[in-house]
Amino acid sequence: MGTEGHSVRVIAGRYRLEERLGRGGMGVVWRATDQLLGRGVAVKELPYDASLSAAEARRRRDRTLREARAVAQLSHPHIIVVHDVVTDDERPYIVMELIEGGSLADRIAGRGPVDADEAARIGIALLGALRAAHAAGVLHRDLKPENVLLEAGTDRVVLTDFGIAQVQGAPTLTENDSFVGSPEYTAPERMSGARTGPESDLWSLGALLCAALSGESPFHRDSLGGVLHAVVVGEIRPPAQAGPLLPVVHGLLERDPDRRLDADRAERMLRAFRATGRTPRVPPPAYASAGSAHGRTGDLAVRQPLAPPPDAPVPQPPEEPFLRQPARRVLVAALLVAAMAGAGVSAAALLTREGGGEQVPAPTRSAQAPTARASSPSASAPATPPAASP
Repeated sequence: MGTEGHSVRVIAGRYRLEERLGRGGMGVVWRATDQLLGRGVAVKELPYDASLSAAEARRRRDRTLREARAVAQLSHPHIIVVHDVVTDDERPYIVMELIEGGSLADRIAGRGPVDADEAARIGIALLGALRAAHAAGVLHRDLKPENVLLEAGTDRVVLTDFGIAQVQGAPTLTENDSFVGSPEYTAPERMSGARTGPESDLWSLGALLCAALSGESPFHRDSLGGVLHAVVVGEIRPPAQAGPLLPVVHGLLERDPDRRLDADRAERMLRAFRATGRTPRVPPPAYASAGSAHGRTGDLAVRQPLAPPPDAPVPQPPEEPFLRQPARRVLVAALLVAAMAGAGVSAAALLTREGGGEQVPAPTRSAQAPTARASSPSASAPATPPAASP
């Protein structure tokens, strides 16, 4: 049982909860102290809801524990570190490293969009994090500015909130006929239920880069139906601010997942931009990650590309992007409608975001009516608020 004090609470006889950092539908995050080791930590508490059935409460507990298992198996400097998982009064808690600093969403809200060089730096860090997660069989499935933390003082980029991650070999926790995620950052193949793979996280990164550069996702609309149409069949118009990184953005926002830019090529292109100020249309042959021998991802140092051999073929310009092929757009729309109808799913089954705390990425919940609206990220950002994974 947790012990109560005037302003603090101790759980599992070890972690003293001191200050609430933020709250969302999938958890409350506390600044806490590990009394055994004498260090600051962040603790995610599963909220108690007396209206939930026993089965739903069990599903929520399972989701929390799955998040812990998914992240605990990952080791990467740009992925949140899970220290412990404890149960107190039959409620699970995840103990994580405490990141002093706000989210990328907070940064955008408080100081405006970032420039192309900073967006490239963030993109390189996230590509390293996603590559590590995907190699371990973990799909994040909710990459968005609210789930990217920027550590104060170091500018370290940290991917957090694996609450709806899909782990290879583990059963999914989402409800039948429902969709979990943030529609403005969700790949079209996930919208249709056709497939979910590493490529889907890369689409989300493309939308995130646009948001970092301009302030909002290119798929932001006033209604959930508008978001769905924009993601699946609408003309994709990256913001003007994405111009310096346009080849990468276009490659990541390729609707055909088999033709989408992969993590390795995207990283080489972003590194080329940071080294030369220009993004090549074709990935350079070798931009290695500097400093990897020391456990760093090399987002501050870039090696020059290796010269191609004399007899190397001249790279050809890419084929016409999938998003500009009307016939395929119509086919995707038809497949989406068929898939959703076959599963009994409508746009109303998409999950829209709730308002959350300033430091905590806003979660998602099921919309109950076709008129449900997808809200845009809203966060009032203090200068350097503490943040942690919810």
